[in-house]
Amino acid sequence: MENNDYNLELAKYIWSILKTQITIFMSWGVNPESMKVIEGGLEFHCQGFKHTGKVQIVLDEGKDLFEVHLISENGEKIKTIEDVFLDNLVSVIDENIEKTEDYKERICREYGITEKSMSV
Repeated sequence: MENNDYNLELAKYIWSILKTQITIFMSWGVNPESMKVIEGGLEFHCQGFKHTGKVQIVLDEGKDLFEVHLISENGEKIKTIEDVFLDNLVSVIDENIEKTEDYKERICREYGITEKSMSV
């Protein structure tokens, strides 16, 4: 398989994992047009409470685990999270780009809703 085809298949695989928890994925403020195939994975731009910038998800084939790279708006690598298991991928990304200690309160303030009406 040609390398471009392989990278496309990896990106599709990662997308299939992310969309299993589409509500959480959508909460990251991802611009769908920013999603692109990269070497060994998938990249997108997000606007989370903790991180605004690019997220790269790359498969470490030797370990069969993922690496998540958080990249600032100016292209500086902020953080790399290694050894992420398939079943933890969405939650690890969520913890690093969206979830804050006062998450419920921030959601309420951001969207003008009462805490009674939400169950997060």
